[in-house]
Amino acid sequence: MDQTPEEGPPEVAAALDELATGMIRHLMSDRQGLSLTIAAALIRLERDGPIRLTTLATAVGLAQPSTTVLVQRLEAQGLASRVGDPGDGRVRLVAITDAGRELLAERRRTRDARVADMLTALPEQDVQALGEAMRTALPIVRRMLRAAMPRTTSGGSAT
Repeated sequence: MDQTPEEGPPEVAAALDELATGMIRHLMSDRQGLSLTIAAALIRLERDGPIRLTTLATAVGLAQPSTTVLVQRLEAQGLASRVGDPGDGRVRLVAITDAGRELLAERRRTRDARVADMLTALPEQDVQALGEAMRTALPIVRRMLRAAMPRTTSGGSAT
């Protein structure tokens, strides 16, 4: 299928950027006390399970000393804990706690409610069209994101 100039990779990239930026700006206007860095760390811990501090530092884009401070803060708030590495008893991994999972779940519920509220301002046919577009686009975007992410092993080290 031939691509017209309006739908080539640069145009699709620009449209995705506009979509992501617009939604993030709207949804992050009320962060429920979570910085983007804390949220990113908790999401990574939730998704990947217990990981090494160095892996978490790379994932959230911080230097290791800053990540140590971040993890100490998460521990003090009961959102993360350090656990032993089953493969190497000398190594401590960082894990999300049940309280951290619940905080992320509440954050998602709040964001979902905000988006649902935004959708009520649209005509029903727009909501249906957006739903259809999301059913098509979301699996594709998920594959794109998986392909762009470094793979990790159980200890959280990149493969």
